[in-house]
Amino acid sequence: MSQDKQKEQDMDFLQYVFSLKRSHKRLVSVFVDSLSILAAFWCALYVRIDAIAILSKVDLWGLVFSLVPISIIGFHKLGLYKTVLRYLSLQALTAIFLGVILSTLSMVVIDYFLNIGIPRTVPFIYAAFALIFVGGTRAVIRSLVGSGLKRIGEPVIIYGAGVGGRQLLTALVQSHEYYPFAFVDDDKSLHGTVIQGVHVHSPSIIRKLIRHKKATKVLLALPSASRARRQQILMSLEQLAIQILTMPSMADIVSGNKQFSDIKEVEIEDLLGRESVEPRSELMAANITGKVVLVSGAGGSIGSELCRQIIKLAPSKLVLFELSEFGLYSIEKELLATIKQHDLAVEIFPMLGSVQRENRVQAVMEAFQVQTVYHAAAYKHVPLVEHNVVEGVRNNVFGTLYTARAAINASVETFVLISTDKAVRPTNVMGTTKRMAELILQSLAKEEHKTRFCMVRFGNVLGSSGSVVPLFRKQIASGGPVTVTHPEITRFFMTIPEASQLVIQAGAMGKGGDVFVLDMGESVKIVDLASKMIRLSGFEVKDLRNPEGDISIDFTGLRPGEKLYEELLIGDDVTGTEHERIMTANEVYLTWNELEPILSRLDLACHKFAHEEIRELLITAPTGFAPTDGICDLVWQVKSEGTDDDNVVNLVS
Repeated sequence: MSQDKQKEQDMDFLQYVFSLKRSHKRLVSVFVDSLSILAAFWCALYVRIDAIAILSKVDLWGLVFSLVPISIIGFHKLGLYKTVLRYLSLQALTAIFLGVILSTLSMVVIDYFLNIGIPRTVPFIYAAFALIFVGGTRAVIRSLVGSGLKRIGEPVIIYGAGVGGRQLLTALVQSHEYYPFAFVDDDKSLHGTVIQGVHVHSPSIIRKLIRHKKATKVLLALPSASRARRQQILMSLEQLAIQILTMPSMADIVSGNKQFSDIKEVEIEDLLGRESVEPRSELMAANITGKVVLVSGAGGSIGSELCRQIIKLAPSKLVLFELSEFGLYSIEKELLATIKQHDLAVEIFPMLGSVQRENRVQAVMEAFQVQTVYHAAAYKHVPLVEHNVVEGVRNNVFGTLYTARAAINASVETFVLISTDKAVRPTNVMGTTKRMAELILQSLAKEEHKTRFCMVRFGNVLGSSGSVVPLFRKQIASGGPVTVTHPEITRFFMTIPEASQLVIQAGAMGKGGDVFVLDMGESVKIVDLASKMIRLSGFEVKDLRNPEGDISIDFTGLRPGEKLYEELLIGDDVTGTEHERIMTANEVYLTWNELEPILSRLDLACHKFAHEEIRELLITAPTGFAPTDGICDLVWQVKSEGTDDDNVVNLVS
């Protein structure tokens, strides 16, 4: 029989043993320990007396048959059979040691009362053999698991041989999905060592390890590493064209949200290397703790994350205002589960409604006596707003106006608008409508009332609706190509939790009419982000330099209203605040008397679907709107084409 076939049969036997019921495994352990006690007793006597004749002594058999059940009962009481058979934990070692001592003392006592007369050194020899046999059987099982069962699954390398790496190795051995054949670690003192049967190597030879074992993945086990350090490691692994997976952060593990075995794709924030700043508790709590809070657009990507952050800050009530029935249902269900899990004393009120209905918004605010509003309801997808101009203006401009007026009439204390970097020198309708929304709040802030208005402006958030990241993941999973609009296009990025925390903190710092700008870090070239995601998914970029690559990047051209570069400031007049990630922009604004006539004309133009007039009003208003395309509204275009056709028919007739 070949060695490979023998190993395969051994593996099948081990798999059968480990697949037994827990009660059956305990019976196996009891049987093996009974044999171990018998073997230890007779070996001790044989070593001391050195004569086969001892096997014929009846009184010795009586002693050993009394000793076995006493020892097994002792092991049971000490909890040895509660530990998992395949592991040799500290608890198991302690139980074995104390159980052997108990067994040895029992031997001495039985020998004394039965006057058998075994030599005085036999108990000591017996204890040594018992420790070896009882503990050794478990060590052998663990060794078999380490050397045999862990070779099942995809061969992978674990990057990081610290506590996280060892815990991940243990978890992977149980699952059999992956076969971790090597550790790599930056700590030189660990190089050449062996951890649970797995060798630790230097990262400098990782390419050789991948080729040697045909590894399919590298698993990052660095839960405590900083984002900057993780980015450095990812950059070093990027050229290997091997899939990189990562284990959760230590914060997620400690909180119980994740386990060591919950490996996943690399987070994009790790690629960006941006370190989030710990939120300031006094700013987070100022407008929320003990207050009634309303979030408009609560079912959206930003609104829902605001809700998740808000319930942690113990408001008395949280009102979810949302137009989408499914979005409202989803976020309410999630929040109620969180409240139950963490035993939070927060009341949740799901309210269906549109911000374009001022009486509905005001009725909700007055009914619940809302004190703080986070206005996240908006249409934000640039091409869609370009194709639906009137609805974009209605929702983003007048929805903000109606919600703000409702807040004033309901005596709301604080109103925070979620704005965007696309409001700066906008080239599209979406950005222009958000700048108009800012102008509305700036003008209302100068009027006499009890409501304090402020705006928070930031760039793209990772994972939001319309974000390129989930799109790229989907395209890579389907084999490509990955689509990028332009080779030079750049964007600012921030995680949704960080953006939401900074919005809450900025809102607490507002004095009235403030335009806050979040520090988004360095802008990211989208094509570089796409290339990194392809390579870290285990593929090579297919281009002119590498025609044999796996996934190509196709450039589709800028979409209607899209800019190559986004900005966060209109001018250079910006001042810092008490928070290092939040700045204040001093922007041009209009008084309410100056702005109101513009809004009245815009309202009338929307009512008449007069797109040329809407375009002219948005350009002449102090928004800085400089469109790069003509009118892209789909209804207007279809009607225009129809009108042209009618004119041609009339001319012919």
